[in-house]
Amino acid sequence: MFGRAVAIVASCAALGLQASAQDAADSKVGIEARMQRLAQELSALCPLADPGDQKAFDECRRALFHDSLLRRSLSTILLWGRPHPRGDSLKNTSLTQFAPEVWSGLYAPLFMFDGTSHVDYDEEEGLFRAKLGALFRNALNPGEYPYPFWHSAKKWTDYQNANTVVFWIAPQSGSIVVGQFTNDGGEQPKLMSQPVVRPPFDGQWMWIDNNGVTQPQPALFQGLFSDENPYLRQLEPRYRDLANAMRKGHCSECHVPDNPSHTGRLVLLQTPAHAASEIKRLMYAVRNNDMQVDETQLYREIDADTKAALLVYGTEFEVMIDAARAWERAHVNSR
Repeated sequence: MFGRAVAIVASCAALGLQASAQDAADSKVGIEARMQRLAQELSALCPLADPGDQKAFDECRRALFHDSLLRRSLSTILLWGRPHPRGDSLKNTSLTQFAPEVWSGLYAPLFMFDGTSHVDYDEEEGLFRAKLGALFRNALNPGEYPYPFWHSAKKWTDYQNANTVVFWIAPQSGSIVVGQFTNDGGEQPKLMSQPVVRPPFDGQWMWIDNNGVTQPQPALFQGLFSDENPYLRQLEPRYRDLANAMRKGHCSECHVPDNPSHTGRLVLLQTPAHAASEIKRLMYAVRNNDMQVDETQLYREIDADTKAALLVYGTEFEVMIDAARAWERAHVNSR
């Protein structure tokens, strides 16, 4: 009984489910006003355009990289993905965990917004739900996506058909804790695009293009750090060392977008940018032998040599990420 009570309390704390109906009514006016401002900001920074317009995409990404209402509205952890195929609760929906700067820098710019928003309160979830009209940029070059979304034909189709971005908002903090993309079932011509057929996925989450450039580019910290950051060149080789150690520790078998272990809360480590998002939690798990299946998805106990390598290369990557973030904070006001 005690264990069940602890689990319920932990779940409620994580998703902000304690608000009463009256609290929700009192908060709705403020949440609606904030979401209206957010929708207007996004439609100004990332307006509807041709889904393959690289210039519009770059301008949107640069705008969201700097201080924005979207970035300030995100919780310290954002869960992202599609609604449950059977309409089940968020708790039972498979979602991917992101640090806010990774989602706002790599994923949010892939959508264009029409400025519309609608807010309601979901009694069962205990969260506000904001629906923003949006269109996915499905015609960009393959290297502009954080990873090949077409590794799953169903996922790629769902992205292409999306006309709504849904934000779930905790009443107490007003922060966005979950984001989803979906199609609301309505015919909205301005939020429709011609489908793009991608080649079959070859199993490579990262690749070298015909010009010898590592792809995808967003995975190399575009949208996460500015081009002027002096630590950028050192981050990729540090990640390669860490990635080799993670492969030996079998981390790469679970922390990838196709989610082979079918975890409900996926943590991605397959690219430098994704690993940067989760390096603190990963190193905590390694240092404390805290290889919980529901925490880091490290399913096999790692040997002493592999752990030592993870400690060395993981720490080097962590330190470099901290330095890069510190540089960004110090220079944010000079941009």
